[in-house]
Amino acid sequence: MLGLYAWLTFERFSNAVGGRTAYRELVLPGAETGRAGRVAANLNNQFQAPVFFHIIALTLWLADLVSSADLILAWIFVAGRMVHTLVHAFTANVIARGLVFSINFTALCGLWLCFFIRVL
Repeated sequence: MLGLYAWLTFERFSNAVGGRTAYRELVLPGAETGRAGRVAANLNNQFQAPVFFHIIALTLWLADLVSSADLILAWIFVAGRMVHTLVHAFTANVIARGLVFSINFTALCGLWLCFFIRVL
């Protein structure tokens, strides 16, 4: 996430200094267009599904319930989030972004399902 903040800062700075973005576009959230707007939107996305990933990862670790299946699903989620960030920031391809998100979401649901099966 720190990388996304740095990237967004770079995009905003270079757009503002280069005259490609009016300062008024930087005042209101969601007003930016182009890659800076997509990076900002992706940064906001990091406070949605990844929060549930962090909760289940920490819960599994603290309860000493981590299995091989959990590790595989967790890495699928992490790799998928990285791909999602690249697709989201560098393209306007909503279909590809949705496909990657579906894979991430399925891995996340699998983590929670495995946890509940073991606990119950």
